[in-house]
Amino acid sequence: MAYLSIKNVRIAGISAGVPKNAVDNLANEDYPDIKYSAEEFIQTTGVRELRYSDRLTTSDLCYEAAEKLIADLGWAKEEIDALLFVSQTPDYILPATACILQYRLGLSEECYAEDVSLGCSGWVYGLSNAASLLSSGSIRKALLLTGDAKGVVPDKSPLFGHAGTVTALEYSEGAEGFRFHFGTDGRGYDSLIVPDGGCRNGISQNSFAQQEIDGMKYTRIQGYMKGMDIFAFGITTAPKSVRLLGEHFGFDYLDYDWFVFHQANKMLNNVIAKKLKLAPEKVPSSIQSFGNTSSASIPLTIVTQLKGAADRKNKFICCGFGVGLSWGTVAFETEHLVISDLVEVEDKEISPWV
Repeated sequence: MAYLSIKNVRIAGISAGVPKNAVDNLANEDYPDIKYSAEEFIQTTGVRELRYSDRLTTSDLCYEAAEKLIADLGWAKEEIDALLFVSQTPDYILPATACILQYRLGLSEECYAEDVSLGCSGWVYGLSNAASLLSSGSIRKALLLTGDAKGVVPDKSPLFGHAGTVTALEYSEGAEGFRFHFGTDGRGYDSLIVPDGGCRNGISQNSFAQQEIDGMKYTRIQGYMKGMDIFAFGITTAPKSVRLLGEHFGFDYLDYDWFVFHQANKMLNNVIAKKLKLAPEKVPSSIQSFGNTSSASIPLTIVTQLKGAADRKNKFICCGFGVGLSWGTVAFETEHLVISDLVEVEDKEISPWV
């Protein structure tokens, strides 16, 4: 069973970076010719506005958020011993983007750095990886960078926004730590997929040909989603995972202060909250302002919706679910959590690289 308990580690701070450029779905001139109007789309998904850039990469957004959080925490960069980058939109096929970020941020050459290729569940998985590295005390401080930007979904999608987030973790003797539940159903691997560009299907001339599905134009190097399959998966898997986590570790999930779910769409998350009998005020949402931001959505919601809760002790349950198909749920407590102000990154070309 994929349950995991990791003690002696705490979250010290969270930050997020988004493109400064905002897209209003009601005024979006590039709004796709889909089956319903912009008003109906907003009513169903909850996405009134999102952030988009055709130049900034995920690592650019994470870099700006990391600089902000490191300064707010007062950490010395040479103390940061690990950096994990979780994304479906790396800078390059190789090398790992984590290596580039280690250099850009000026971290020690003794820094552990790795990429993890995951989407909607990625923050929870990344949290378990980072916490595992820290749990022995050999590594004392780490950064978990998560998010997605240009490259995976069709340009000007009215659902998917761009964001990068940073979660700072540190070894803390006696800290309660984290309790996790994970799962995978690889039968649904093609429910959200970029068909070409990997080793299974390389790039060909056909990869760039557009095809129209449900009013949206896709190429085979952009992500295609079976929306109803993902919806059915989310409303079944997320509430089940939350219940299983509580049952396995012997706690009542209803005693927790905040439930932060992956921001897939408003209707889906409303169904999840209803199934779990959660009070609406315990389930913050950021999808209305940022869209579906993949692995960034949970920490982005905390940064933008729960900054006022940072000064007191809080009990969180967070659940990410989607591409893979994969899911992960985590329960943890915070106290004296540093939540940085949202970083809005200017839409400019950043190209000091090959």
